[in-house]
This record gives sequence, C-alpha cells and structure tokens, in this order.
Amino acid sequence: SREQLAIAEFARSLLVIPKTLAVNAAQDSTDLVAKLRAFHNEAQVNPDRKNLKWIGLDLVNGKPRDNKQAGVYEPTMVKTKSLKFATEAAITILRIDDLIKLFPDQKEGGPSYQDAVQSGSLEG
Repeated sequence: SREQLAIAEFARSLLVIPKTLAVNAAQDSTDLVAKLRAFHNEAQVNPDRKNLKWIGLDLVNGKPRDNKQAGVYEPTMVKTKSLKFATEAAITILRIDDLIKLFPDQKEGGPSYQDAVQSGSLEG
C-alpha cells in the first residue's frame, strides 16, 4: 500500500545519517551501514539478542561496536524528540493542499505607473 512506501522511504532517509558519518570518516559506508542494519534487525527479530540494539559505528576503527559497553551515552531523549518534531513538521507540510500565493504589497499613494500601463488606462 501507499503507507508502506512512505514508511520505507522514511526508513531509508534515516540511513543518510550513518552513511554521511561513515563517508566523512573516510570509511566504507556501504559495508558499515549494512552491518549496522543487520545487527539492529537481529535485535528486533530475536528476543534473545535484544542487546544488539546498542550496536553503533566505531568510525575510528571502521567497524560496528557495542556503544553501551564502550561507554557512549548520548542524550537519546533529545534526539528522539528532535526526530519526532521534524517528522511532525514534514507531515504538516505534506498535508497542505491549498496553494499559498503571496501578493506584493500595494504602495501607498494610489496605483503606480506600471499598474496604469498594465490596466490600459495610459494608452493614447
């Protein structure tokens, strides 16, 4: 359905973050992101391997690592809320069905010369 397509595109857009980080660290982004996705998928599918959700990217060594074990604690609440607000803003923009047209401000003192020419009142 269309919802599945939208969700798939949203998920794909989130992968831009680790890909960009890996590229900027001069690492193989395709390989690292594929491994990261595999670990996170395994954490969701297999309840016994739930600890894999903490796997992140070690961009210095170019491999995935357990961020919790490495002592990487980030303000996830802030990041989660930022992502939520950005998503809500995008949804709000996509729901706008009307065309918003801005008209130039009318100058004080009556119509201008260009207005008179366009209206045809200056033709002689």
